[in-house]
Amino acid sequence: MKTLFIFIIIIVGVLIIFQIYSTLATSASNTQEYKVLKVKKQFEIRYYLVANVAKISLTATSYRDLGASGFNKLTSYIFGGNSENKKIAMTSPVQMELRDSTATMTFVMPSDLKKETLPKPNNSAISIETTAAEYVAAIRFGGFSSDEKIAKYKSILEEALKAEGLTYYGNFRYLGYNPPYQLFGRRNEVVVGLNESNFTTNK
Repeated sequence: MKTLFIFIIIIVGVLIIFQIYSTLATSASNTQEYKVLKVKKQFEIRYYLVANVAKISLTATSYRDLGASGFNKLTSYIFGGNSENKKIAMTSPVQMELRDSTATMTFVMPSDLKKETLPKPNNSAISIETTAAEYVAAIRFGGFSSDEKIAKYKSILEEALKAEGLTYYGNFRYLGYNPPYQLFGRRNEVVVGLNESNFTTNK
């Protein structure tokens, strides 16, 4: 009995150390840069510069469905599934955009890699694109994400933007910053593009 108790204590200790390490590693990873322009009560307004991304479109209609299939395909590309068998550093966040019948998942490429030098994906469903600079509104939440949580914070953000008189365009997107095995310190966000006219009318 005593041996079993000691074994359990060791296992728990190892798990705690692993979680601390994964949390620190995630916080130190390459994250897409942005400038915070305003901090509101429920959300913040950011400005993102252009970025190169690897993107895949799938016939998924939920976070659960897209997360499983899209993530594996994109990680295959950065782990060497490309024309140069080249490994590309993982960055955060992973971005998902859900529509009525299709969805996209996007990995941001490291900022020191140019589009023309990125290797061609072996999977023809993956495209390499350059996003436009944009203003966004972002709301953050913790824990593990789900379709229900994403819908909840989308609704909160939508109502907050209406209350502020801020106009937006396009679909709301989910940003995930942590690997699935990280239990603590998880960061999730829902974002949406803001019209530039919001910033030329003294709002």
